[in-house]
Amino acid sequence: MEFRWISSLEKVFSDESLMASSITEATALRGERFSVQCATYYDGNDKLYGDVAVSTDLPGDVRLYRVGYVPAMLPAYPWSDDNFLRKQPGVFPDPLFEQAENISLSRKQWRSLWIEAVIPEDCPAGCYTITLTFTSKVPWLDIRESTSFTVEVLPVTLPKQTLMCTEWFHCDCLAVEYGVSVFSEAHWRIIENYVKNAADYGITMLLTPVFTPPLDTAVGGERPTVQLVDVRVEKGKYRFSFGKLKRYLDMADRCGIRYFEIAHLFTQWGAKHAPKIMATVDGEYKRIFGWDTDAISPEYTAFLRQFLKRLRLFLKKNGYLERCWFHISDEPNAEVEEGYRLARESVAEVLAGLPVMDALSNYSFYEKGLVAHPVPSLDHIDPFIENNVPDLWTYYCCGQTKDVSNRMIAMPSARNRILGVQLYKYHIVGFLQWGFNFWFSQYSHHPINPYLVTDSDDAFPSGDPFVVYPGADGRPVPSLRELVFNEGLQDMRALQLLETLTSRDEALAFIEEQCGGRPLTFKDYPREAEWLLGFREALNRKLAKLTK
Repeated sequence: MEFRWISSLEKVFSDESLMASSITEATALRGERFSVQCATYYDGNDKLYGDVAVSTDLPGDVRLYRVGYVPAMLPAYPWSDDNFLRKQPGVFPDPLFEQAENISLSRKQWRSLWIEAVIPEDCPAGCYTITLTFTSKVPWLDIRESTSFTVEVLPVTLPKQTLMCTEWFHCDCLAVEYGVSVFSEAHWRIIENYVKNAADYGITMLLTPVFTPPLDTAVGGERPTVQLVDVRVEKGKYRFSFGKLKRYLDMADRCGIRYFEIAHLFTQWGAKHAPKIMATVDGEYKRIFGWDTDAISPEYTAFLRQFLKRLRLFLKKNGYLERCWFHISDEPNAEVEEGYRLARESVAEVLAGLPVMDALSNYSFYEKGLVAHPVPSLDHIDPFIENNVPDLWTYYCCGQTKDVSNRMIAMPSARNRILGVQLYKYHIVGFLQWGFNFWFSQYSHHPINPYLVTDSDDAFPSGDPFVVYPGADGRPVPSLRELVFNEGLQDMRALQLLETLTSRDEALAFIEEQCGGRPLTFKDYPREAEWLLGFREALNRKLAKLTK
């Protein structure tokens, strides 16, 4: 047997030799989630299985995962850059299964165990040991092997996250995957499990389906109804009930969510139609708006104005109004500018004073005053930066596979994590990604099994639609990409701490110094995992010195 401790930025493939360098120690800060891997190799001819145990003197929650594998039939688009581990279809490491016993070590294959330590904010500074012990359960093989890793917790506490971060949360996917009725008690329990996971790994804003979100839906098609606001129509008048919405907001608040993203008021890619809205009309439950509704029809405009006025009052009364953001339509372009403008104007009065944001890549939308809070993609952000757009957000999705950061399954983990340093340098206040748990095909034609289909049915590079997998008992199975993304957010928080201890100029100078004097941008940055690891170690040591 061979054990090799490696960083969280390595991906271990079972069909190749492990080239990753061995590490034996690392530093961590109080209040962060620290991850390390232990790669395993068994050279025997018999199947070897047994129990693996983790022991440590480190306080706090220490979790042991087995790194699982999933197929990636579309690892990258043909026009993607070459910063991928592999661009051919194959099997890739990604899901993290909690492991306690009955582990199987495959013959002559490298596999990996993942250890995550949630370090308490009051953890005493010092060196701690994490030990893994494997004990064979094969009757004729008496094997007991141990290996250890040292974590030095420095006397520095990581500050709270200030970045607003949302990855779109799809309640309908949860109901379909687990076979439960929408907003049944079982569904509520599952939703809370997944919201808690999202909050644990850096998500601070939650997509809130006041009406079924009009996202990735085929024209004329429908996604399962997940409408938090009940609507009644009686003698031509609208009545709204917000009981389920309050339960959703209170639940998310309890889980650690700080902001709420009210679902889009108009359809995607042009704001041409109304989203699906269900209501009880004179005792009959039916759809009252949808694809057959023009976005700025008098009927829908009147409905929206009544609804948004009531929603504002409800949110204000319950203390949530100042924490809510609104959308018009996702990803508009120059061809639909006029339609977007008309849709926005139809609700401008009732949304006055509230933050409205949309993902877009056309600077003219902002320049013409069509959106107050633009969310440009990473590869189209330069004009927004050059023109000093205040409180800037950014996003990536399937289209960002050239030069910039992203989190596809086939990408190196360093490309995922570098985002945190970049967000800090450019003073980005919010980040958006569309797929926390999108387990449907493109356009939501049908559900998929995320353990077998990672590309929404040959639509998006594998990993783009989700970062969690469905687990037993209504609980999520995290991915290594989810944990690595959060490591990037922790890098950002560490840089923010450096700024408070010195100045923003000194923090930016530190980044450039670590880059060898070469300016870091969203497209030009160190690609190597070793650089990121060295950068964070140097930053940790600098923080410890300043704190002392």
